[in-house]
Amino acid sequence: MSQSVLLTIARASIEEVLKAENTINRQELIVTYPLLAEPMATQITLFLGDKVRGISKTEVVSRSLLEDIIHNAKAAAFLDEAFDPLVTSEYLHTTIELTIFSPEGELSHRSEPILKE
Repeated sequence: MSQSVLLTIARASIEEVLKAENTINRQELIVTYPLLAEPMATQITLFLGDKVRGISKTEVVSRSLLEDIIHNAKAAAFLDEAFDPLVTSEYLHTTIELTIFSPEGELSHRSEPILKE
């Protein structure tokens, strides 16, 4: 499974809230990428330019990789108490960093913003 799939899931999670519609087909993703069903912890860090815009990290593994990415992406964007909820104009310029904490070690992936400054 490529890092782009994981980052696409993170972006789609935030877009679900901004657009107020469910668009992520969880069952199809798990069938296509069985690893997404495995229990795993993640951290999502959002950046606006070079500045952190929101963070959410799982401390104890309790969800599948898919559900953890979805949960942490939404939490970083809308529930981080250090920031106001993310708005669409910020989202378009936001970089997403996804860290997966697996038994083999830590893996980080970073997206590009949708609109570059």
